[in-house]
Amino acid sequence: MGGRRAPTSNFSPLGRALRCGRCRWPTRTLAHVTRLIVAAGGGGDAVAAAMLDAALHGDESPAVVLTYAWDRLLVDPVPGPRGPANFTGLRPLTRSVRTVPADATPIAPAGSTLPRLAAELPQTFALTDPHHGAEGVIRQLEELVQHLEPDTVDLLDVGGDILARGDEPTLRSPLADALTLAACCELNYLVRLLIAGPGLDGELPADTLRDRLGPAALTLTAEHTHPVSSVLEWHPSEATAMLAATARGARGLCEVRDAGPPVPLTDDGSVVYEADLDEALHRNRLARAILATENLHEVEQYSREICGFSEIDYERNEARPGSRPARKLDPEAVLRQLDDFEAGARSRGITHTTFRRLTEAFGLGAHQRQDLRALLLSSRPGQYEAPLWCLVSGA
Repeated sequence: MGGRRAPTSNFSPLGRALRCGRCRWPTRTLAHVTRLIVAAGGGGDAVAAAMLDAALHGDESPAVVLTYAWDRLLVDPVPGPRGPANFTGLRPLTRSVRTVPADATPIAPAGSTLPRLAAELPQTFALTDPHHGAEGVIRQLEELVQHLEPDTVDLLDVGGDILARGDEPTLRSPLADALTLAACCELNYLVRLLIAGPGLDGELPADTLRDRLGPAALTLTAEHTHPVSSVLEWHPSEATAMLAATARGARGLCEVRDAGPPVPLTDDGSVVYEADLDEALHRNRLARAILATENLHEVEQYSREICGFSEIDYERNEARPGSRPARKLDPEAVLRQLDDFEAGARSRGITHTTFRRLTEAFGLGAHQRQDLRALLLSSRPGQYEAPLWCLVSGA
């Protein structure tokens, strides 16, 4: 593993004694920061990181969240993750790390939710740059640890697909998680791996993950979701929406994008578990294979060889010219479609769904998701079980 760290995943106060030396960067602009959270897959993991930070530390100084700018085609029509060259207005934090402030702007045609997150949440969002492979992300982490001297470093994944082997047939997005896992395992610093809401990403079932999880670190409650309530109203992440919904008491069976396997909303869905970092690396074949990669093309090739696909290839195919144009949103037609959809879903035992799934089912474009949401909430407000759509009255 490159000789950077002695394998360890136990989280303890001894982490402060294992810092990687004195800061060699200019005077710290974030001297009050004592926590670093790595959002394993970006997107919804970044929102969950902000929720976790507030839940664990309340009004203390907010953490730095290192996250990908990778919002998939729902927000960003350009396949793959964005790097620093795809933004204007980023601010340097270390030599290799840039923060995304509220006034940063993705360069068209790229899109990103990160500037809006920075505007609505108190955490500092720093940009994970995967374009230099695992070596580049390792370098970013080393610089951040030296610069911030954090008391804690957490790697957070919603759903738990970071604990995959790589050959599971339900796996859809292994690349980003494998890259952050590989980098964190090479960091000469104690890193705690956290899994929020096992199974909620719809990739690995919770039962499959059961023996891969350690002790519970926290059970999220409705109160813990308050700091991100405004974000949940517009952010497209399904997994984090279900995480918040279960914390608020939603129970049942939720249908998600691509009509994938329905996701159970259970008491376990609001629990944040610890997991062993080294065991995760040992299990994750893609993470092990990419430890020495120096660019994203290498990472993709390993993903194709080990997992049988690259999720960026999927985005390239979906974004190709000539894709079917979205239908115009006709309110009366949409409400009729809603009745038909709900009847069919209830017959399958479904109790909830996401606005992303409804947008897809009605043949609407990603940019129409918020218009659809506004229409449904104004027409049938009693079915909104924030941030999900409830199909069963009284659920």
